[in-house]
Amino acid sequence: MNQESMDHVQLLIVDDEESIREGAKRILTRMEFDVFMASNGADGLKIVGEKDIAIVLLDLKMPGMDGMEVLQRIKEKYIRVLVIVITGFATLETAIEAMKGGAYDFIPKPFEPDQLRIVVNRARETIRLRTEAEKLEIEKRRTLVDLGMEKSRIRTIIESLPNGVVVTNRNGQVVLMNPAFQRLFGLSPQTPLHNAINFYVSEEELCKLVIDISKGKYIDFEDIPTHEFSTGSGQYLMARGQPVLGEKNECLGAVVTFMDITAMKVLDRLKSEFVAKVSHELRSPLSTIHEQLGVVLRDAMEEESQRDQYLLTRAQEKTQSLISMIGDLLDLSRIESKSAKMDLKPIQLEDLLKSVVDFLDVRVKAKNQTLTLKLSETKLSELTTDPMALESIFGNLITNAINYTQDGGRIQVTASQAMDKILVSVEDNGFGIDAKYLDQIFEKFYRVKNENTRFITGTGLGLPIVKGLVDSLGGTITVESTPGMGSTFTVMLPVNR
Repeated sequence: MNQESMDHVQLLIVDDEESIREGAKRILTRMEFDVFMASNGADGLKIVGEKDIAIVLLDLKMPGMDGMEVLQRIKEKYIRVLVIVITGFATLETAIEAMKGGAYDFIPKPFEPDQLRIVVNRARETIRLRTEAEKLEIEKRRTLVDLGMEKSRIRTIIESLPNGVVVTNRNGQVVLMNPAFQRLFGLSPQTPLHNAINFYVSEEELCKLVIDISKGKYIDFEDIPTHEFSTGSGQYLMARGQPVLGEKNECLGAVVTFMDITAMKVLDRLKSEFVAKVSHELRSPLSTIHEQLGVVLRDAMEEESQRDQYLLTRAQEKTQSLISMIGDLLDLSRIESKSAKMDLKPIQLEDLLKSVVDFLDVRVKAKNQTLTLKLSETKLSELTTDPMALESIFGNLITNAINYTQDGGRIQVTASQAMDKILVSVEDNGFGIDAKYLDQIFEKFYRVKNENTRFITGTGLGLPIVKGLVDSLGGTITVESTPGMGSTFTVMLPVNR
């Protein structure tokens, strides 16, 4: 029997007594069995060979071929068929002999309908359980085969990736690494697994990050930082890590990819060097032109030529704009190359902010704006940092707020402290920035251009300088803005840097 149907199991009654056959058939048909009958052993064996018989009710004492011989032949060829022996000779010896011959159960004549139902139902339940077990076994084999094929496919994909890949367990031990990872770190193909990550990688900060990810210390994937480092031989790598999560969202380990960014680093350095060199070479002649324009402009004013005065004033403004841009480029180049040395001093941020606000008061009054400084009631912690960097950060942010706020607008600078972080926000009620531009405003030379801002001059380097300086001080900068309602830039600085 290849597949038993639990709705209609096929059953055969083999007995030489017609009354037994017919009586049993009536009972079993109501139990939703498909019932077949035979009056002797030879006919019974023929039916078993032709039909998908699952259960046989077999009389032991029949003329011709007796029940024990039929039982033997059934068990030789149809091992899955369950045989229930029926006999009027209900002795212990007969039952033992039949069970040894492979009978499933034993029922004596004469039997009550309930006796028959109990024994046959038990046989049907045995068939159901056996079928379910076989299905589970087949499914298990299929799952194991699929899992093996899936693991093979995943391993093939990982090993063929051009970037280095390493997988750790929740203890930070390496359980998988691909050939690209081995090449990047100078490891042989025979390097053993199941060692801690620092066995393969000597970068301490990276190892700590990998262990933290492996142990599930990062709840939000977006909070996981990338890590750039040098291997010491002029090679630069960038590592990105993500936790590996289980079915219940528990952290099982980490997967870390390594990208060789040496070429990008070299290109970036060459670009910075080029910008710095060109900017340095341009600044001197432009400064000379600017000074000479000033002399010519004074002469033109004495001659009272309004046209000449206008043209010379415009030329002087343009050269001043170029000089400012070159200064910004040089500053940005030094920040990016990390060649600008920090002059660390203990300072009180309140004093520095008051100084910057006072310095920009002339610009504010020229546009009939109001600029206020709001400090927290409790004194801010002292910072050990570079005052020039802070002046550049907040000078640029407040200047931007003045430039991008309409005449008569207001700007407010707020300073407060939360635990070991100092927060400074510059808020205005100016033109605001559309949400689609917020990711671009810290890019070099990027300026939002619309009807409100098209006449505002600038280099587009102020915010990139601010971002670079904030990063170098270990802080962060965020922005919130609504078009037509204003913007708020917030700088967060660590107290203990």
